[in-house]
This record gives sequence, C-alpha cells and structure tokens, in this order.
Amino acid sequence: MFAKPFRVKSNTAIKGSDRRKLKADVAAAFPALTPEDLLELLPNKEELNVVKIYSHKGDAVTLYVLHKNPLFFELDRCLYPTVYMLWRYPAVLPTFKTWPPVLQKLTGGADLMLPGVTVPSSGLPVVQQGECCSVSLVNNSAPVAVGTAAVSSGEMRSSGMKGKGVFIVHTYMDNLWAFGDKSALPSLPMEDGQEQSDDECGEDDEEETREGEDAHVEAAEEPSSTVVEQVCCRVDNMSLTEKVEKEEEKAVDEMEESLDDTDETTPQEKMDALLLQCFLHALKCKLKKSELPLLTSTFLRNHMFSCCPSGSQLDLKKSSYKKLSKFLHAMQQQHHLVRVKELTKGVESIVEVDWKHPELRSFVVPEQTVDAAPTLDMGDEEAYHPPEITSLYSVSARLEPLFKDSNKRKGTVLQPAEVRSIVTEYVKRNELVEENNKNYVTINPTLCDCLLEKSEYQGIEALKWDDLFSRTLGRMQECYQVVFPGQTPVVKKGHIEPIDISVASRGSNKKVTLIKNLEAYGLDPAAVAAALQRRVQASSVLQPVPGAKDKVLVQIQGNQIQHVGTLLLDLFQIPRKYIQGLDKAPKAGKKK
Repeated sequence: MFAKPFRVKSNTAIKGSDRRKLKADVAAAFPALTPEDLLELLPNKEELNVVKIYSHKGDAVTLYVLHKNPLFFELDRCLYPTVYMLWRYPAVLPTFKTWPPVLQKLTGGADLMLPGVTVPSSGLPVVQQGECCSVSLVNNSAPVAVGTAAVSSGEMRSSGMKGKGVFIVHTYMDNLWAFGDKSALPSLPMEDGQEQSDDECGEDDEEETREGEDAHVEAAEEPSSTVVEQVCCRVDNMSLTEKVEKEEEKAVDEMEESLDDTDETTPQEKMDALLLQCFLHALKCKLKKSELPLLTSTFLRNHMFSCCPSGSQLDLKKSSYKKLSKFLHAMQQQHHLVRVKELTKGVESIVEVDWKHPELRSFVVPEQTVDAAPTLDMGDEEAYHPPEITSLYSVSARLEPLFKDSNKRKGTVLQPAEVRSIVTEYVKRNELVEENNKNYVTINPTLCDCLLEKSEYQGIEALKWDDLFSRTLGRMQECYQVVFPGQTPVVKKGHIEPIDISVASRGSNKKVTLIKNLEAYGLDPAAVAAALQRRVQASSVLQPVPGAKDKVLVQIQGNQIQHVGTLLLDLFQIPRKYIQGLDKAPKAGKKK
C-alpha cells in the first residue's frame, strides 16, 4: 500500500467532535486498549492532525498524526494502527512471528506467506479471515508490519502452513513510516508464549553452566573428562546455531517458492493464466475508480493489452474462455472481483470493482511490461497522442488487368502516389501519350475496360492525365490506415468516420451536446467525458450508440460544441477534417 510515495491532499487539525469519534472508533476496533491507554494515546489537549492522502494507486487514505508520527490510518472505512502505535501497545493485535530475512520481502511489497511463519509453543494466534493482525520477528516483539489475515488460523493449520498468511498493508521502512520521525525498530521483550520457550532454553543453559562448574570442581580428579565434556558442549551449541540458521534459510526458500510456484501447464492453461495476470494487473495499476463505469471492450483495449508482458501475446481465442464476456462473467461469478452490466445486447460495461478483494490486493505486479494499445490517462490528458491517418486504395477486380504488370493483385493496398506512379508507368510503357498533345492519354482496350462505362466506349478515345488518375482512384476500393505511436499500423476498408458533434433537445428548452465515434481515434469516451466535465463544470453521461456494437456516445449538458472543439483540436490535436459539427457552435452574444 505504501511501498511507493503517496500524495498529500490536506493536513488539518482535528475537531473536538471528530476527536471523540476517533476515540470511539479506536476503542471499538482495539478492545484491548484500556481507557487510560486511550487517554495516553489520544490526549485531549495535544494537537492531533488529520492528513488526507492519495496512494500511488489512487486510493483515498486518512492518517491520524500525533507529534509528527502517524498513529492510525483509515482505508475503505477500516481503521489500522501504524508501527509507531504498535511499538507502544504491541499486544492490541494478534501477532504472527517470522524470521528476520523475511522482513526484506515484506518491505518490498510481498505478503506474508505461511511457510515463513514460525509457530511458537503456544500455537498460532487465533484470527478470522480478514481480521487485522501484525507481524513481528522471532527475536523481537516490536511489530514490523500490519495487515489482514488471508485465511483463519484453523485454515492455516489445515492447509499444512502453505499459501498466503497475511495481506500486508503497511510495514516498517515504508513511505508511511517515513512520513513520521523515522524511528528505528525498538527491541521489545518477548510475549508470554515465547518467554516460555526462551525460559526452556535458559534452563538448558543454566544446566550446562552448572555442569561446567561441577566439571571445574572435579577437574583435579578427572582433567581429561572435563576437557571432553567442554568440547562436546561447544559442539552442541554450534549444532544448535547451525540448525536455527538452516531453519531460517529453509523458511525463506519455502516462502520464495510459494511466491514463484509454477506448474507445467498446457498452452490453453498458460493463456488463461496470462489473461488473469493482465486482468489483475490492469485492475491494480491501470484502472481508476473515477473511470467507472467502463466499456469492457475499452478495458481490454486500453488497459489489459498494455499489461501484457514483453514477448507474450494476449489472445482470447487461445484461452478456455474464447470471448471477453465469458471471461469477465467468470471473474464476476467465481472470483467476485468485478460486476458487469449489460447496457444493450452485446454491449457490456464494468460498473464495480472489489478493490479490497484478497486476490487483487495480493497480486504482485510484474516488473517488465510493454504497451500494446494506446491509452488516455485520466490523470494526464497530455499523455494522449493522435493517430496518423492515411488514405489508401485497394486494387479491385475490375482494375486488376491495369496493375497486373506491376504484380499488384486484387486486394493489394496502395497509397495514391503509388497508384499515380503505376498508371504513369503503364501509359509510358505502352506508348499511349498522344504525340500532338501530351496532356492526353490514348485509351487502349485495357484502359477502356477498366475506366470507361459502356456508354463511353464509342465516344471517348483519349483522357486527360487528371481525369485518368481520378477515374482510376474512383474505381478502387477506398481504405485507410491508422497508426498510433509505437503501435502496428491497422488498415481498414472504407473511410474513417469523423468525430460527430451535434446538439439535441431534451425536455423543455434544454440542450445537450452529443459526441460520437471517439473510439476510432483511440479516445476513451469515459476519459473525454471526465475531461469535459472538469472543463465546463457540467454533468456528463455515456450512452450506447443505437445499432452500433461496442460504441458509446458522450452526452454533456448544454451546447458545449466550442469547448469540445477546443479539447479535440488543441489538446488532443485531432485534425479539423476529422471533426464534424464544429459549425454548430453557438455564436458570440447568443444564449447557449
């Protein structure tokens, strides 16, 4: 949660009523605290600050800070203590013990795996799934991490101490700890259950000491026996130390194996795993709460594809789901990660995400990823770069004889300059330029069949160069190529539809602005709607386009064509020729 720097939104002194409410919330969340503890922890006359922050994932968190040290933080209406508070009252939460080398894994953002948990003689602490708990080291009772139990203590024992144990939300040495005075980890006495274990070890040491003293007294009688006993004692101590070190190494190794455990799988299972990885990665790092609801097709194109690791290709058809809708329904029904709503037939939208789901919170983001689709970041509108759109022409069956000599078959896509070059070469090769007037080209049988209508066969014997080129392009299939920065060019038939801006009436003399075809230019309608809403301070909604699958239009209150034009032309730099309806902007001096 705080492994990366967070952004502070506000820092204010707490009000008297809020202080009383905080005390009541702390008393309810941590019943082990006595009234005296609460008074010492949250004194009435000391200045207590409320700091509102946004984590690097966009989560809103409230900190309660006393003497520059955060004592509690509130996340999703749950109150958690910080390590600063737990160092003063370590017994307020059930605590799991782990080896010191595991601390480095936790501070790096990993959750506590059960193979890394040590079980004292008193047994595991009793916890329920989702209950707040802390983590400390075997040689120190000062907590080093705070989180929630992934499963109950009974399930931990029944699983053979395999899998995840605690979902970590805050650790010693993270950015929340750094927000305070950066106190070093204190050394606190062991708890009762561990003291018993230490006492047993101490009794063994005392017995060894007494035996050593007895041996020293009897050294005059049996010197050789005393030397042998001392050597054996040292060997036993060395064996015990080596055993502890081996147990630490084994626990760390088992924890790493649990984090990186992979089995041999079929290609379909691998694609399912890659699909789930990209889905969780997109939810955790790409998707923001303010973007919801979001079309499923937009989520796949702008978020999931960009989370695909380098060297891998996300292909739904190679998975067991085959379709995005089936996969998302599985995420909804089986994993309970999202809630999907069908807007119209074939058009679905993600309307809700369970950000607190254990599977999502425990997901570890891969280090290397490659962007596979253009995205528009809600927090950084300038990250968008417009596509390059090029008009192309495809060779039709009727014109195939004209392009045959250039090895251009039916369906070959050419740029206008290439068409002119091929036609010019054909005319010169066949000596069709008229000698008396070189502005005209003589029509031979091939040109006649390709370019002339039947009614023109007898009447036209020559064409001007411009007419020749225009007739050639007019009889070819129109195409266009869209190239987004850093992406593979995409060629489609027909002509690209412009972004359509129109004004419609709603109710009695109320006008709304409608914006269509944003998807063709790599613009997320939800992002455009949010940007417009911030600029004009008017409400906006997304509506499905009738008869168009996976397309939505943006509706915003009032005649906002002028603001929409400014946004598209100046910020997103869409060429004016690809925007339709700018002439409907309200004239100066007239009421909108």
